Amino acid sequence: MVTYLRPQRAGVRRAGTTRPFRAAVARVRRPHHSRTTTTVSTLATAPHPYRRVFGLLAVVVLGAWLGLLIVGSVRTPVGPVDTTMTLRPSLSGGTKINVSPLGALELDSHVAPVRLDVDVDQLDPERSQALVKHPERLSGLQDEVTDDVAAGTRELAVRSCVAVVSGATALGLAVYRRPRRALAAGGLALALLAASGVSAYATWNPKSVLEPKFSGLLSSAPSVVGDARSIVTEFDVYQQELARLVTNVTKLYDATSTLPVYQPDPATIRVLHVSDIHLNPAAWHIIGSLVEQYEIDVIIDSGDTMDHGTAAENGFLDPARELGAPYVWVRGNHDSRITQAYLEKLENVHVLDEGSAVDVAGLRVAGTGDPQFTPDRTRPTGGRAAEELAGMRLASALRDQRRAGTPVDIAVAHDPNAARQTDGTVPLVLAGHVHHRVNELLPLGTRLKVEGSTGGGGLRAVQNEKPEKVRASVLYLDRATRHLQAWDEITLGGLGLTTAEVGRHLPEENLAPGPPSPSASTTSP
Repeated sequence: MVTYLRPQRAGVRRAGTTRPFRAAVARVRRPHHSRTTTTVSTLATAPHPYRRVFGLLAVVVLGAWLGLLIVGSVRTPVGPVDTTMTLRPSLSGGTKINVSPLGALELDSHVAPVRLDVDVDQLDPERSQALVKHPERLSGLQDEVTDDVAAGTRELAVRSCVAVVSGATALGLAVYRRPRRALAAGGLALALLAASGVSAYATWNPKSVLEPKFSGLLSSAPSVVGDARSIVTEFDVYQQELARLVTNVTKLYDATSTLPVYQPDPATIRVLHVSDIHLNPAAWHIIGSLVEQYEIDVIIDSGDTMDHGTAAENGFLDPARELGAPYVWVRGNHDSRITQAYLEKLENVHVLDEGSAVDVAGLRVAGTGDPQFTPDRTRPTGGRAAEELAGMRLASALRDQRRAGTPVDIAVAHDPNAARQTDGTVPLVLAGHVHHRVNELLPLGTRLKVEGSTGGGGLRAVQNEKPEKVRASVLYLDRATRHLQAWDEITLGGLGLTTAEVGRHLPEENLAPGPPSPSASTTSP
């Protein structure tokens, strides 16, 4: 039998032909350039694996940092002080102890991508008094501090884990919008924190406390605590010094709450009087601290802020605009017209000269600059006569303002010889120049207050046999009458010294009749 085969027409499926076979044929018949185009397109749209890894790491690090910043701190007591402990990302690790407003102490305690920040917030008077009343507790103070630090560290570790996982997971969910990716970011953040902890533990250096790095006012701290090695080897002596320090601080708390002296009303105008800074950069830190602690309304500087009055020194003046209170200034004999012109351009600074006045913080203040510029004493000077003539001009301007119905509350001059000429024209006149305090009630009723050097004499202090002390005063004036009610004299030890004294004083006319009582409170811890 003969079988005839008919040709297959196009478009008609042949019986027995499978789909895989047709797909293979189609791939064979497909042009080569089409396969190449498809492959290139796929490679172009697929993200590079390294980019995905780096992106995930960026999300993890940023999320962990935000988590630590928001909820990664722990408040814990350490002995008689309250502290705040925080972990912060860092390239070098270590520990930083912030003692506001004195400065910071840095320890090279470990090597890891995290740094431990410890903020010393305040001294707890109840716990410190308990130590004073029960001196036997001082023998166990070292163990108590160790236990407090260990407890705070454990709590900080738990909170930091929660903070980094929450932060990285939340940011991962916001970026990728996929729960799996977000959970992966949180897990990776926890792994990085654990690795950092292992690195810190492996590189822990307990001897770092023997070689601390001080900054701010604490740069003189070695003279406060002595040689750290001697503290370690002679801890019994250190315990006695610690007891004395705590006792003095506690007595200061008791004294300030019981002395029958003037208590400033919240509405009282508070003036910080500074003078003769003489290019000492530490003075700005001291002034800023006093402004914050005493809630100062206005700062009055009676001159000699500079040493030679050159244009090269002008950059030193920049902090004056950021001290937290208006800054009123008169020219001293070490301040040039260049100095004055620079200060006049600074925001929040008021320069007074030739009897000009300014209304600030509820007070009217007038002043004049020193008529002499004698930074090196090589030029002939007018001496006392020139100062008295400048004071007479200032007094004339004060009388003119009184007749105009705008009486001045405080006058300012640099030299006391000029300031004395204003007697009878103003209730209070401030001066500097002599580097020691003078409080004098002039014959016609004006009170003269001369401030010492707020810069401790500046760099020239190293030429003296003994360092010059740092001095400033806080003046309390009644807001209604603008008369002086009381003042605090603040005295700090000079270069390398550590004493601190605060004395409260009242004007003689404000003292109530009765048995004599202390008018000053002094502490030298």
